[in-house]
Amino acid sequence: MSRPIVLGNNQLFVGLDRYGLVNDFYYPYVGQDNLTTARSLHHKIGVYVDNRFSWVNDGDWVINLAYTEGSLVSNITMENQELKLKLVFSDYVDCDFNSFIRHIDVHNLSDETREIRVFMHQVFRISAEGRGDTVLYVPDKNYIYDYRGKVSLIINGKFDDGKSFDQYSVGNYHIEGKLGTYKDAEDGELSNNPVEHSSVDSTIRFKKNFPANTVISIDYWVIAVENIYEGRKLNDYYMMTSMIDRLSYVSNHWKRWADNSIISTLPYAEEVKRGILTIKAHCNANGTIIASGDSSIFNYGRDYYAYCWTRDASYSIWPLIRLKYFDEAKNFFKFCSEVITPDGYLMHKYQPDKSVGSTWHSELLNGRQRLTIQEDETAIVVYILEQYFKESNDIDLVNFYFKKLVEPAANFMSSYIDINTGLPHASYDLWEEKYLTTTYTSVLVMSALYSAASLAKSVNDTQYIENWINAANTIKDNLHRLYDDKLNYYIKGFVFNPEKKLFEYDTTLDMSSLYGIYLFGGTDLKDDKFLNTLKSVEDKLVYKNESKGVIRYFNDNYFKIDARTPGNPWIMTSLWLAQIYNSLGQADKSKQIIEWVCNYKSPGGTLSEQRNPHNNQPISVDPLVWSHAELINTILDIKV
Repeated sequence: MSRPIVLGNNQLFVGLDRYGLVNDFYYPYVGQDNLTTARSLHHKIGVYVDNRFSWVNDGDWVINLAYTEGSLVSNITMENQELKLKLVFSDYVDCDFNSFIRHIDVHNLSDETREIRVFMHQVFRISAEGRGDTVLYVPDKNYIYDYRGKVSLIINGKFDDGKSFDQYSVGNYHIEGKLGTYKDAEDGELSNNPVEHSSVDSTIRFKKNFPANTVISIDYWVIAVENIYEGRKLNDYYMMTSMIDRLSYVSNHWKRWADNSIISTLPYAEEVKRGILTIKAHCNANGTIIASGDSSIFNYGRDYYAYCWTRDASYSIWPLIRLKYFDEAKNFFKFCSEVITPDGYLMHKYQPDKSVGSTWHSELLNGRQRLTIQEDETAIVVYILEQYFKESNDIDLVNFYFKKLVEPAANFMSSYIDINTGLPHASYDLWEEKYLTTTYTSVLVMSALYSAASLAKSVNDTQYIENWINAANTIKDNLHRLYDDKLNYYIKGFVFNPEKKLFEYDTTLDMSSLYGIYLFGGTDLKDDKFLNTLKSVEDKLVYKNESKGVIRYFNDNYFKIDARTPGNPWIMTSLWLAQIYNSLGQADKSKQIIEWVCNYKSPGGTLSEQRNPHNNQPISVDPLVWSHAELINTILDIKV
């Protein structure tokens, strides 16, 4: 599971696997309508030279994946010594158009002139069920047209002398006993079949004589449009323009965007740049931000990470805000104001198009109806909005969203408090597993209510300030209920049964409890309860081997590598501990964790969700946006 290269422009998102092949192609939203998926569809790249055929993922190729520095442009090399051939890819999604473009430098490493044929195979599933798609060859413009409904894809390319592909094959993919048109390529020739429908794929061939020790370029593209006539115009533009100039234009666009005076003063500046670019690639133009575009998770579970959790998204925009990138935050707050319920809370998660996402949270518990929410996802938005205001001083935005977002959210949080405990009513925890009143959510709600009151003062709207502050103070006065004097740490949480007047405690040691108290609890870092919880985390959740990572909680079974371990280290929880160390003046411990995170990055510099505790290999989705966000925040904390 990995997408070491992710490319995007806030509408089109492409994820490349460890072979540099397309495995994810989202359009028209980043994270929604994946037109090709790793579960069943695999694009291919092949070459035919000296009467031999080879796919680049057949094991005979040495493949190195990276990005062009400071940009969302790849730098991928594929070399086959036996074939005396090297391919160098500069891949990008056009920043002005919804097009995926691969600039390929084909190196003839032989001392002889040779005919080299490059085959580009693509398989899209535009219809969800893989039926009803059509792919055909358009002779007047010499391109492949793949379409269904409102999605049209134009597939084409050219050599640097302007000549396009010379052969093509259109056919069925994995139905009726047919494997796909890629099989047609393996003798070096394509059948030129012009049309097919249902589950379809296509292959095109670029053929040329290469003098000894020369490099000739191919530009290959997939244009995604709703209106085919607009797509034809764009295809004509690409055929007529210098694509090396286009590559330079897009590369410079991203380098300018990532060129930040704050970043230039930071340690680990390149990791910070890669992080903000990864976050940016997962942002939609409508304000939603997905957790990860890596669809390979679907091979191991029931769903993707291509949803907008407002918690993940809030944490993701926080480092952008601190680095003075405000547009993404503005879009996100607009999205939140549009989807918040009339009662003032945000739902579990959202599709990239802003519709409500899937859930496994039941509305029924012990015969009683309950809210299927994670209250922290409402609270974090209000908290981050205050952080935005502190960094931007944008009073107009706060004014605009105060009635639409802050006030309803704060009114909900101040009313959703159990009079028996003085703490928030139960909701699902941030790990989406248990329904209870948690330490993490309680302190975050408290802090968010203080944030709401502060924002209210800023816009001179004092109607509910007293209610919000009183509710926050009530939570603060009752946080002691979440500390276990015998265990000497803040526990995960509890459920209060009002009929039996009983507490059902979950005494799990959870890293989020420590981090919540640290970041949102307003606690003195010399406080014994905080330090005792820290010591428990160090004793029970921190790996003492080459991994410097931190488990979410003891006996975390999510993707657990084996029964011998108490769980896998997560990158973001590890960086939470690094932030705490830095605040305690223990910079060396903080930097050890940062080094562990940075030393075991995936190819291309991406960060996964978890790591194998034995060999530090990535586990679960890669990249995870939240992991990158926490790395940036930790580095910024060190600088401060």
